[in-house]
Amino acid sequence: MLPRTGAALLLLLSAACATMEANPRKAVAPDRRVSNLRRAATLPWVDDGRCAVREASGEWAVLVERCFHALDLGRIRFRDVTGKCRVAQAAEATMVLEMGLCVLAGPEIAGAVIIVGSALVVAYAIHEALEAYERSSAPERVKPEVRAPSGENPPSANRRPVPEPEPEGGGDVFPPKPPDSPDPPDRDAACIPRPALSHLGGDPLHNFCADNVPGSAFPKVDVLVNGKAFDALQPLTRTLWEIKTDDFDNHSPGLKKIVVGNQVVELRRERRLAQACGFEFRVGVRSAAHKAALESAEPLLKGLIVIMDWC
Repeated sequence: MLPRTGAALLLLLSAACATMEANPRKAVAPDRRVSNLRRAATLPWVDDGRCAVREASGEWAVLVERCFHALDLGRIRFRDVTGKCRVAQAAEATMVLEMGLCVLAGPEIAGAVIIVGSALVVAYAIHEALEAYERSSAPERVKPEVRAPSGENPPSANRRPVPEPEPEGGGDVFPPKPPDSPDPPDRDAACIPRPALSHLGGDPLHNFCADNVPGSAFPKVDVLVNGKAFDALQPLTRTLWEIKTDDFDNHSPGLKKIVVGNQVVELRRERRLAQACGFEFRVGVRSAAHKAALESAEPLLKGLIVIMDWC
């Protein structure tokens, strides 16, 4: 038989263990989705973070691959701090692109990804998703039971409840939210680059020149932006391309005039569509004469036309 002191101690320990089992401490780490969203919140996005929110439940590396096009790459500088992201035998722009994917997909981006320019503001869609998580995980407030003072009738269900007085200095203060808009504006969605099924033109020379634009994100297909199928996209500089492979030098004077007139009208519209979504715009041609004719007909194209030396 245990001494009285030992028996008391045993009962005390049993009660403590039962209490711990009934009330386990909440020390569960955030789930993958929240962890990915917090990581994505440290990066600049051109789509308000909607792609990151959509892909946040999967692996981080998959999110990076699927949403790389929605990053504001003009504000990001990549550093291969681990030495594991070397890319060999590729054009310089392609090397930078592949290194960016490799660095971002790594286990730690602090020090490897540098944000330049103005202060980073968390993308709205990511901010909303994280706020929703905080609200759902916060403990519910227990409302005090309302009792009628002694000698008085209990409050009637028809009476209006008297609001509780606000604490001095007001209640919880949150920054104002923008108006509710469950569906993003059409223009914002249209500005996210998406690969088409193929090149629309079907001309082998044209397709070859488009596919070999340095650092092209989607070779072999057109890129859909703002309702237009552009020939190529350089994501690192956020530049959309149109390719013209006319044999301009061998055209008759009359045909040259017709070609330039038609192309200038088309290029003006394409330049406006690209710039409306925050992209640079470039035109690739095959001869100096073609370049000079377009620039002469439309001064706004000066500095935007490139003689392609890759095709």
